[in-house]
Amino acid sequence: MTNTVIFDLDGTLLNTLDDLADSVNYALALYELPARQISEVRQFVGNGVEKLIERAVAGRLPKDKEKECLAAFKQHYRENMNNKTCPYDGIMALVKQLLSMNYHIAIVSNKFDAAVKELNNTYFEGLFPVAIGESEGIAKKPAPDSVFEALKQLQVSKECAVYIGDSDVDVLTAHNAGLECVGVTWGFRDRELLVSVGAEYIIDKPMDLLSILDRRNAD
Repeated sequence: MTNTVIFDLDGTLLNTLDDLADSVNYALALYELPARQISEVRQFVGNGVEKLIERAVAGRLPKDKEKECLAAFKQHYRENMNNKTCPYDGIMALVKQLLSMNYHIAIVSNKFDAAVKELNNTYFEGLFPVAIGESEGIAKKPAPDSVFEALKQLQVSKECAVYIGDSDVDVLTAHNAGLECVGVTWGFRDRELLVSVGAEYIIDKPMDLLSILDRRNAD
């Protein structure tokens, strides 16, 4: 029986793209690098903030300066992560419906851990009892470690869980953890990519997840 839903954060629960792009461009400007377009930042996200800045810098800074640029990005983002960010339409209704149906829910993200926990508290008022981000002790997605940690904290088995995300990284994460993946089309990647990397299900609206869960539990 499926009784657990693990969500990606950026591009799945929250539209964080504008705030991420603003912080990227703030950090780039400090080093007199050209700003990146939203469409570029959309493609850069998904593998954690170190990879985000590495892709934005594109080899135009020595490694020590790139680390400084990353630190500047993190500081700016901590102070500005709530300027334009918001849940996608229908997400709050879905989360509350899942809780009313006694589903276990969690967030697993490659965003740094402090930001993940703050965003959970700010936008979801702590409705997610488990929210895990990037930290030194847990390998980033697509490694399955953060998913396994979420399952451990929820005290459920992987056989009871499904993973929800918007990117190829999310599909790989789910499969590396032995879970099926529900890809969402409202996020940072398109349907064609999700199909190509093997998402078992694809949904266009948050509440569409409920019918998938019903089908899984009817089998």
